[in-house]
Amino acid sequence: MFLTRPTGGLQTLVAAGALIASVGSIVFVWGYQIITGNLPCELCLLQRIPYYLGIPVAAVALAIAAKRGPAVLSRGLLVLFGLAMLVGMVIAAYHAGVEWGFWAGPDACTGPVDGPAVQASDLLAQLSAPNTTPVIRCDQPYFRIFGLSFAGLNVLASAFLAAFTFFGAVGRGRTL
Repeated sequence: MFLTRPTGGLQTLVAAGALIASVGSIVFVWGYQIITGNLPCELCLLQRIPYYLGIPVAAVALAIAAKRGPAVLSRGLLVLFGLAMLVGMVIAAYHAGVEWGFWAGPDACTGPVDGPAVQASDLLAQLSAPNTTPVIRCDQPYFRIFGLSFAGLNVLASAFLAAFTFFGAVGRGRTL
């Protein structure tokens, strides 16, 4: 079985790449959020969870692979990281579908703002009330590049990271 084959430079390289890509992704989205002041929606925050979980997993996999520790641990952690990225890919695909209007998103961030029971004066009073939390829309992307929003780009990034780490998990432990 692939989990028991000795590890080598490939697993170290893949774990390092996964760690760098995960940290880089989180730094990028936090930087974008801080610099632009655009707050993330509920689904954006949900998409970050696989990265938050993946960072320590990749770091431990890197440490074990670099020291040529137990192969089952380093390879198993790479598989775990890949599975987390697949979950992230599904969440991102769902979010991208909400943005494109393929399906409805959560009521908390895609429900109608106006309704029969909401009067304009009530809405203005709610907006001017202290401690009002703004509703960040899940169906309104901040931007698109080549037709892809952050969610669409995350589908691609998560799919790549999953494939990359699965490749590292099953690859031969040769030195690079």
